[in-house]
Amino acid sequence: MKYEKLRRELVRFGKRIADEHLVVGPGGNMSARSRNVMLIKASGVPFEEVKEEDYIPVGIASGKVLEKRGRPSSELPMHLACYRVRDDVKAVVHTHSPFATGVASAGVTLRPMFPDFVAIIGSDVPTLPFAMPCGEEIAELVSGAIVKANAALLGNHGIIAVGHNLREAFYRAMLVEAAAQALVAGTSVGKMRFLNREEVAKIRALSQVQYRVNLLKKGE
Repeated sequence: MKYEKLRRELVRFGKRIADEHLVVGPGGNMSARSRNVMLIKASGVPFEEVKEEDYIPVGIASGKVLEKRGRPSSELPMHLACYRVRDDVKAVVHTHSPFATGVASAGVTLRPMFPDFVAIIGSDVPTLPFAMPCGEEIAELVSGAIVKANAALLGNHGIIAVGHNLREAFYRAMLVEAAAQALVAGTSVGKMRFLNREEVAKIRALSQVQYRVNLLKKGE
């Protein structure tokens, strides 16, 4: 089967998304790039049930389905937009993570609040206004955010995270949900303190952080 290794990785990380309860049922979607082609999950297939053949190849430049294996995810335009604005993006993860979706629906931007946030996500996670799913409007909003950020909160919808590989995109999606949980916990008991610019810069400069970031980019 063409793209066999990439398909196996997509199935593996998709099951991890389901195991971490970042989606319910057929919600959410994921894709990965192989040169000028991306493989994206078929529409309506739950992550815990997805098979290798359920990842459909689509031309990034043309947006055309290259194999008739079913219908690609309805969020196809949003995934294409991420790959088109950043050549370094090799994977896109879109989930309906419960805490992150709640924070997104409150219109709150996630700011750096702990070292792993700085190391893995790398910047603020902006919240985008609600846009109808599945169309060009949400794709345009996401592409505008992903030019400058590695993840974004989608108002009243979920999150999107990108990476140099599936592993990095998956862990960024996980960290966004963890940060949302931390924000809710912190604000429920007091005033939240975020890391300031000087602290963020010092964390980024740590050799240990740079080592971990490089490992994540290399994948497994």
